[in-house]
Amino acid sequence: MSGFEQFGELDEKGWGGMAENSAATRAVPSAAYRAYLRWQRGRIRRIRAGRWLLLLVVLGIWELAARLHWVDPMLTSMPSQIATSFWALAGQGQIGYHTWVTVQETLGGFVLSMAVGGLAAVVLWWSSFLSKVLEPYLVVLNALPKVALGPIFYIWLGDRNSIYGMAVAISIVVTVLMLESGFREAGRDKLKLMESLGATRWQMFELVVLPASVPSLVATMKVNIGLTLVGVIMGEFLSSKAGLGFLILYGGQVFQMNLVMTSIALLVIVSIMLYGLIVVAGRLLQKRYHFE
Repeated sequence: MSGFEQFGELDEKGWGGMAENSAATRAVPSAAYRAYLRWQRGRIRRIRAGRWLLLLVVLGIWELAARLHWVDPMLTSMPSQIATSFWALAGQGQIGYHTWVTVQETLGGFVLSMAVGGLAAVVLWWSSFLSKVLEPYLVVLNALPKVALGPIFYIWLGDRNSIYGMAVAISIVVTVLMLESGFREAGRDKLKLMESLGATRWQMFELVVLPASVPSLVATMKVNIGLTLVGVIMGEFLSSKAGLGFLILYGGQVFQMNLVMTSIALLVIVSIMLYGLIVVAGRLLQKRYHFE
């Protein structure tokens, strides 16, 4: 076999085998790295266990303080009474109905505020002149206590739609400010390059600004869902015939603290679930529209 043939055989087998061995060597983590991964997984488990332990300790102290009358259980209730009230309401079919009313109003207000706020943010990004003109008004609206607008919404929109009005009023200004800021910070160098190449404003927005603003959009959604829920509860306080806010207000009026605390616990669960949905949706968005 000639030298060239031997070299060709080595090229087909030897070099390929060396490359495979090198790749396999790189794929196998070292003992130190495996130990680090085990430590990381253990740390995550300890953090989760610490969270549950903290919750159990707080509930246990609350239950003990109420039973030993360190605090008045008529004013603070206790976890065992809250659980009893929860099952009583569930047996009557009240939990599902009132919870769904609040969730429906929150999702409706969230979608409306994101749509209107997103459109307004695009307009303000498009026209820097209009953005400068409206900037002080947006700051004033953001600082305005929205609960003061409740009677106006009730007169203008009625008892049902005023809840959506309150939810949108609380969340929309923050939505506009956060999205506009994200639009303006997204891909500045790329925008200058596209502008030098003669790209239109719409092309810059579609190809650079919008994909690069996905992290800002996700962050805005996370903030917005909480603000919308706050607005819905405030709207239910002012005018409602159903919902968790209605239960809290009714329980306070008839001095049934078990009902109030049960409704607050349900509200916590609803807020966690809604935030979790936004986190999952945000991960899907960032995975699909990844932009560097």
